[in-house]
Amino acid sequence: MPPMSRLGRLFAVVAWIEAFTWAGLLVGMFLKYVTETTEAGVWLFGRLHGGAFVLFVVVTLVVAVRLRWGWFRTLVALASSIPPLTTLVAEWWLKRTGHLAEPAEREAAARERAAELQPTR
Repeated sequence: MPPMSRLGRLFAVVAWIEAFTWAGLLVGMFLKYVTETTEAGVWLFGRLHGGAFVLFVVVTLVVAVRLRWGWFRTLVALASSIPPLTTLVAEWWLKRTGHLAEPAEREAAARERAAELQPTR
């Protein structure tokens, strides 16, 4: 697996931030609507998550163009921002498949893997 690029690391960090704020918002909604104890969690994490969501969308679009993801990966990454905590799944998938690396590094790793699979004579 090729090393993550700077943009890949940025995507990973923003994906974790987006997931963390989603979790905070979920806890805030539990406290507000189930226990009916406080609205502070929704007030705080609603704002934080809104900002993190917009940041994630912008970073995803920039990274998708610069790292040449193609439309399918880009749409999956963007869609991952909607259900809670799935940006972590998208980050894991993109890292595991090498798509958070520079395209040249990704291609070199693929050639290396292909050479390893060639039978020796």
